[in-house]
Order: sequence, then C-alpha cells, then structure tokens
Amino acid sequence: MKKLILLSLSFMISLSLAGQLQLPPSGANQKSVTKQYMGAHAYVKIIYNSPDVTDNQGQSRKGQIWGNLVPYGLTNLNFGFSSEANPSPWRAGANENTVIYFSHDVKVQGKDIKAGSYGLHFIPAETGPWTMILSNNSGAWGSYYYDPAEDAVRAEVTPEKNNFHEWLTYEFTDRQEDQCTAALMWENLSIPFTIKLNDAKDIYVNHLKGEMQNSAGFNWVFRNAAATYCLNNDVNLEEAYQWSQVASSNSFQGNENITTLQTKAGLEMKLGMMDKAMATFEQAAKHPSSNVLQVHALGRQLIALDQADLALKVFKLNVEKHGDVWPVNVGLARGYSAVGQYDKAMEYAKIALARAPDKLNKDGLTAAIEQLKQKQDIN
Repeated sequence: MKKLILLSLSFMISLSLAGQLQLPPSGANQKSVTKQYMGAHAYVKIIYNSPDVTDNQGQSRKGQIWGNLVPYGLTNLNFGFSSEANPSPWRAGANENTVIYFSHDVKVQGKDIKAGSYGLHFIPAETGPWTMILSNNSGAWGSYYYDPAEDAVRAEVTPEKNNFHEWLTYEFTDRQEDQCTAALMWENLSIPFTIKLNDAKDIYVNHLKGEMQNSAGFNWVFRNAAATYCLNNDVNLEEAYQWSQVASSNSFQGNENITTLQTKAGLEMKLGMMDKAMATFEQAAKHPSSNVLQVHALGRQLIALDQADLALKVFKLNVEKHGDVWPVNVGLARGYSAVGQYDKAMEYAKIALARAPDKLNKDGLTAAIEQLKQKQDIN
C-alpha cells in the first residue's frame, strides 16, 4: 500500500512538471504574433498558430486545404461544445484560439467593436463571402468551445486569389494613420478585413492632455506642438489656446517667439477672437526672434486665411525689418496681388526675378509675371 501511494505521488509530480514544460508545438504549427500600429498610439495584434501546406510526412496538401482540411461551413468537431446541434466555425489558424487584440475601440468591416481581446473564427464558404466572427471568449482552445451566444461581432469578408503561401500568415496589407487592413493568407487565398479607429484625433488629443501634465508640459516646444496639432486638426481648441498662451509667455514653461505667437494667433482666429488674432500676428511679425523667411511664411499663411490686408502689412514689415533681401520682393508681389494691385505686384515680381537665387524660383516668378499681366492673382 505504501509503495502504491509513493508511485501515485510520483506520477502526480511528473504530471505537474510536464504541465510546465515548453515542448515543440503539435504538428509543428509554430506560434506567431503580428502587430500593426495605426498612428502613434493605437494598434492591433494577432496571436495565432501557423500550419503549413506540407504535412508532417512531407506530403504537399496543395489543393486540399480549402473544403477539405478546412471544411466549408460549420463542422461538428465531436468535442467540447461542438456537436450536430452546435457545429463549430474554423479557428482561423491551428491549435489554440486565434486571438485578435485592439488597443482602442475600432470598427471591423464597418462594425463597432470595443477595445480588448477576441477569439477570431471564420465560416468558410465554397463560393461567395465568408463570415468572420469575433468572439468574447478568447481563452478557449481552438473552436471546440465556440458558443454563438458569445459572439461580439459577425461580418462578411470576401476571399481573394493570392500568391502561394506555404505557411498560414496574417499580414497587414494596407497601413494608414487611422486604419489598416489585415489579411489571413494561406495556400492561394487571402481573406482581408478592415480595421478603422473610431476617432483617431481623440486618441491623440487624450494623449496630449496627459503629456501636458507631465515633463513634456514644461517644455515650450512640446506645448506649442500640442497646441499646433489641435489647431491644424480643428479639435480641442479652447484647451489648445490655454496651452498656446503658456507656450508663448516668457516663463519657465514658455518662450515668446514668432513660432509660439503664430500658433496663438491661429487659435485666436479659430475661436473668433479676430482683433486679438490680428494683433498677435502683427506682434509675431515684429518679434526680434523672427527671420526674413519666417515672416515671409507668416504673410503667406495670412493670405491662405483670407487676410490679404494684414498679409500685405506683414510683407511690408519684412522689408522694414530685414531690408532689401531675398525673398522680401516676392512677398510684396504676393501681398499686392492678394489685394488686387496687379501692376504694383508685377513691379516687385520683376525685381524678385532679377535677384532669384536659382532656376526653380526664376521659372516660378516668370510664370507669376505672365499671370499678373493677365490681371490674375498669383497666390
């Protein structure tokens, strides 16, 4: 009896140790992970096991994957929850559950899905679209314990002919700042599906808000960059204006210069504070930190904002501040053209042409002069 107890204890210890061993994966279906960012913060990650077309005996299964090894439709796996009454989809890989993780709320094939981990399954079809399933159960083994009651999303996907892939692989075939396209690729098929952020700008703004409360918020360059992002994307304008006020102040968090003043003025304009905006733009043009090219760029910005009179004033300030250097005459030509004084604009365009530093500028000014002869705005 004592010997039997010792043998049983030895067997239980062996099982416990075996459960901790990292042995080669069954069928050589290596575990794989792929991850793709959408912009700087949001990402999608797919964790899967990757079977190959060639079986363990070295025999190719090409032409036998779809509809054979991977059956069309739902299948009774005769294990777990899988039965004739509850047949299972394909686990979109091998061995364990294929898991897809979203760092932020997204739309998958146009359907809303919350951030988090999901089990990924497909219902293959011999013809027409397939069904993609994201299950709230991402921890079960394969599709044996698939339960349709746990579906988070079902969406149609369309398989496409593809170059041969020996190993089942997930790739990201389109990558943009606010969306991407993932695709399962195996043998001669690709099954793509789109993933799109609900609001990429909100993700950036929320991140910037946090950054402004830590060390980055004590640096005027970062604070101004955060305000500029909001200005350029027309989001979070009230708070961005507060950031710009600090960034453009002469304080331990700020630095009054043409760059910070220009951002502040742009936000004042967006917020409808036109008088303040005009005064701040003029302050930026006159600021000791500004150079001739910065003031020129400021004038062009004002033309783009339909502030032609102030733009001309800025171009004139550039001459007063920096003298008769390149490209002040270009600025005056643009400024006078913007207010409809084409003869005056042509006068300065001809001076600028004579002093143009390279062929690119010479060609551009030659074309501008021809436009001005036709009484056409060169901006």
